[in-house]
Amino acid sequence: MPDRTAARSRQAPVADSPDRIRNVVLVGCSGTGKTTLAESLAAATGAVGRAGRTAEGTTVSDYEEIEQRHQRSVQLTVLALEWNGIKINLIDTPGHPDFDAEVRAGVHAADAAVFVVSSTDPISAATQALWRECEEENIPRAIVVNKLDIARRSFDEVLTECHDAFGLGPDTLRALCYPVYDGDRPVGSIGLLTGRHYGEPGSPSPVSQEAREALVEAISGQDDTLMERFVAGEQLDTASLEEGLTRELLSCALHPAIPATEYGVGAVELLELITTGFPDPTRRARGAPACDPDADLVAQVVRVAGDSYVGRISLVRVYSGTLRPDSIVGLTGGDRDSRERIPALTSPFGKQQRPVGEAVAGDLVSVGKLATAQPGDVLHDPDHPAHLDMWPVPTPLLPIAIEAHTRTDDDKLSQALSRLAAEDPGVRVEHNADTNQIVLWCTGEAHAELVLDRLQTRHGVQVDPVEYKVPLRETFAGPAAGHGRLVKQSGGHGQYAVVDIEVEPLPIGSGVVFTEKVVGGAVPRQFIPSVEKGIDTQAAKGVAIGRPLVDVQVTLVDGKAHSVDSSDAAFQAAAGLALRDAAAHTTVRILEPVAAVRVIVPEEFLGAVLGDLSSRRGRVLGTESPEPGIALLRAEVPEIELSRYPVELRAVTQGTAEFARMYIRHEPMPDALAARVTSPPES
Repeated sequence: MPDRTAARSRQAPVADSPDRIRNVVLVGCSGTGKTTLAESLAAATGAVGRAGRTAEGTTVSDYEEIEQRHQRSVQLTVLALEWNGIKINLIDTPGHPDFDAEVRAGVHAADAAVFVVSSTDPISAATQALWRECEEENIPRAIVVNKLDIARRSFDEVLTECHDAFGLGPDTLRALCYPVYDGDRPVGSIGLLTGRHYGEPGSPSPVSQEAREALVEAISGQDDTLMERFVAGEQLDTASLEEGLTRELLSCALHPAIPATEYGVGAVELLELITTGFPDPTRRARGAPACDPDADLVAQVVRVAGDSYVGRISLVRVYSGTLRPDSIVGLTGGDRDSRERIPALTSPFGKQQRPVGEAVAGDLVSVGKLATAQPGDVLHDPDHPAHLDMWPVPTPLLPIAIEAHTRTDDDKLSQALSRLAAEDPGVRVEHNADTNQIVLWCTGEAHAELVLDRLQTRHGVQVDPVEYKVPLRETFAGPAAGHGRLVKQSGGHGQYAVVDIEVEPLPIGSGVVFTEKVVGGAVPRQFIPSVEKGIDTQAAKGVAIGRPLVDVQVTLVDGKAHSVDSSDAAFQAAAGLALRDAAAHTTVRILEPVAAVRVIVPEEFLGAVLGDLSSRRGRVLGTESPEPGIALLRAEVPEIELSRYPVELRAVTQGTAEFARMYIRHEPMPDALAARVTSPPES
């Protein structure tokens, strides 16, 4: 098992100025080896004695039991490292699409991104989409071609695939290092700018010199002086080339690539690139305030984690000012605005939290016991409020209905759900009054499994998934009359009420309308509100399958009362009986909710999406092309057909589609489907 002594004994790296900080996020789909690469970087810096292995459950990043069980990351993790006097906040993110909220939080908190692609698998559509989003935000990017030790494809072949998949220009993707081999085994690399050899001695690729010239030309492209020297055949010094590399990276005109293996090749090379080529926080220009440690405090909560022993821990990115323990700060988010005292600060290293004295502008730090903090909240000087935009969070569209396992769990469930929603912006908690269900809206099945696991392991509440019910309605298919008679005598005052009603259907969306046409005082005026209340109560319970009755007009036309035994309760009960009697004399239609659906998908998958929607009784309203190669499809689909649609759409489109839904109305369910609805009516 890897030696963790070095990690426990080493103090957290400290940066006293923003130019000594690099915030870097690792992104890529599942299986590309991001967490293994993070372990290699930690080992190379001496933060751990030996790199852990995902298969053994010994990595610093994947410390939760569910991560070790499935051998995949489910959350954003920060490793604070140090290399050549530079503090590196390395942000390891999940690759599974269900945890996209964690990825976007990591990208938002970073100043540069490293895309990890595997030489054993094709580049996923989700990775391509994230690359385009980073391009739109002008985030500097580099590429690590991983798993070259087990690949059948060469480094150059993968670079060609990256070039095509990311839609790059001819000079925007260049190798920064080239692999060297011992036979067929990559054992190290050679830096094309410095000529430095990394790893074990081996034979460099015969194209490395050609690749060096291409890299130098790309670096010189936007610097007239460098280009003139290059064209003149002058030998350019390393310092000038590294300065040019930083400039090209910052402008997103060049994306350097590094070869890597699962056993450490590429780690030192990437550390050198991060510290000498990647921008520091002072060069961030994405809507954040100037990165000045002496300015007013502006910081943002990146994520909130719960711990059964420590409590809530907030990961915070400091944009300006300096965050210090025991200081009073304003905390603003949504409609919440409070003041909080900052406790001791810690620097995250996976699960470990190592104490630090302060956090200057540009740094990432953990803050405990911010009781109301949620991702996206802003910490600021109490006298100088500040605002920062929230990063885009995917809308949870997969419903999971739950019930508490025991009465004890039920007592703790509400508070646990509140904490869970605060920690995870990718989950939405709904208490559905129509179906009397608690519904967790998640981003996918893997996310749902994580949410249920955290409820039990982190919050001590066990729940059981149950069948999700869409909020059906009932209505009358035609007019009907109903008679309700309640006569009871059991000594003393009895109960007496007779109610006669007429019911007729109304247009969809009308609700329940009550009128009366009683003549001659057959029903005393004081009991007419009682009849209306009884009708409303029974309509809420339903008359056929226990779902609310809607879109009917109920007219009280006649009845009888007793001078002694009639009461408010008696007329309420008789009204309910009358409505149920009317239902027995006509057809009760079942109404199902219908959603407006919008799907954005590459045109190559449009046919598959259309066919799938057709199988779900969807009505396609039209398609359009918002941009070349992309289709926007609008449709109306019964919600009962959408309960698993997010999962199945992902499978149909290889994870490339975007999906949104919005309830629009209820409409009659086909008779064949309505016959299968067997929920018993409530009395």
